[in-house]
Formats: sequence, structure tokens, C-alpha cells
Amino acid sequence: MSDSLFQIIQAIVLGFVQGATEFIPVSSSGHLVIVPWLLGWEKPPLLFDTVLHWGTLLAIGLVFWRDLWTIARATLTSLVRRSLDDVNARVGWFIVVGSIPAVVAGLLFKDFFESLFASPAAAGGFLLVTAGLLALSEWISRRLQRLGGLEQMSLADSLVIGLAQALALAPGISRSGSTMAAGLARGLRRDVAARYSFLLGTPVFLGAGVLQLADALAVDPAQVAAQLPALAMGFLVAGVTGILAIRFLLAYLRTRSLILFAVYCAGLGLFVLLANLL
Repeated sequence: MSDSLFQIIQAIVLGFVQGATEFIPVSSSGHLVIVPWLLGWEKPPLLFDTVLHWGTLLAIGLVFWRDLWTIARATLTSLVRRSLDDVNARVGWFIVVGSIPAVVAGLLFKDFFESLFASPAAAGGFLLVTAGLLALSEWISRRLQRLGGLEQMSLADSLVIGLAQALALAPGISRSGSTMAAGLARGLRRDVAARYSFLLGTPVFLGAGVLQLADALAVDPAQVAAQLPALAMGFLVAGVTGILAIRFLLAYLRTRSLILFAVYCAGLGLFVLLANLL
């Protein structure tokens, strides 16, 4: 098999993994560590990882462009009117506030979190954390008298969900899972918690993508040119899979719980830890 064909096959597999697991609460970062390890592949270059994340950012933009436009317009209008009566304006500011913990943690502990990506055992262990968060949030939500929508969110809720997002800098802790779990524990309905989780991820994906792109483009331009077919394929597969994953999860959570994903994370985490020991 030629190197170019292998790169395209790798791009399809990892693009699918990124697109599906970024939104389904089972940790894309964990899977992008575990899948190449199980298949005996070398860790993909930073540029490839960046392109995959831009693919999932595209998925959010295409699915939620109306929501994002409405929220952005309402947020800017709130500055002029000095009023937060509009729920979309409140959500916009909640997204801003909720993004701060991940930004601060990423800047302060960048080297520490990056070192974890070299350890499949760390990814397996943190998958068990994700399983615990999902199961705990279901236990808490079932004891709440009422679950509601974004109109009932408070600043404290946005901070709690933002802190949960910061935890997901570690591979194996699902960003969507941790933020959904926090939203559910704070009294949001499952589908509403999922929608807010996806919206909250937009500035994080955008900021991280820009920072990664600057480092990734420092490589030899000829090397980038040779990888263009694989990069394009990974971007496309991640974007299309991401759209399907978002639509699937929003429909699924209207009537079902997060327990299935907790069981999956626990099973995969234990498997990885045992395989690593053996």
C-alpha cells in the first residue's frame, strides 16, 4: 500500500472517530489517543489534528448557524440597551463566561495536558471519570423536581458548566459529556443541556484551532502539500460525521438517558487499562 493511500485511509478512520466522538459523550480526545494506539499507528501530526477539529467546528456552524447568529446579535444588542431581558443575550454572555475556565486552564497547564496525550493508560483512566460524571448527573437529575430550558439558566450554572468543560482538556474526559452532565445536574433537560454544550464548544474550538494552526503551519510547506488529500478527506469526514452525530444525539436525548454512554466509557476505559498492563 502506498503512503498516500494509507494516509487517506487513516484520515477517513480518524475523521469519523473525531466527528462522532466529539459530540457523542464518549471523548474524542481519548479515542484519538486510543484508536491509533490499538491499530499500531504513529500519532498524527499537529496539522492533521487541527484540521479534524476545524471539521467539527464546521459541523456546529452548519447545524446551529441560526442559533449562533441570533445569540451573537442579541448579545451585541444587550451592550447597547444595557439589558439582559432577552434570553438569547443571557445565553451569549453565559457562553463567554463559561469559556473562561477552559481558556485559563489551557494556558496555565498546557504542557501538563499535552503530556497526557502520550499515555493510552491516562486516556483509559479518564474515560472512567467520564462514565462516573454521566452516571452521577443522571442520578442527580432524577431527584430534581423539575428540569427546564435555557431560560432558567443562571450565571452560577454557566460557571459550573464552564468548569466541567475545563476538565475535558484531559484526554478521556469528554467535553460534551462533562458539560452535559453539569447542565443536567443543574436542572437542564437532557436535550437542552446537549444543545448548550455544543454552543459552548464553539469559541473553544475556534480559539484552539487558531492557536494550533499557527504551530502546525510552521512545518515544511512541501510536507503540507503532500498531505493535502488526506487533510481534505479528514476535514470532510469529520464535518459530515459531526453533523450526523449532533442530530442523532439531540433526537436520542429527548427520550433517553446518558447511561448507555456511561456504560460504554466504563467498558472501554477498563479494556484500555487492562490492555496497557498486559
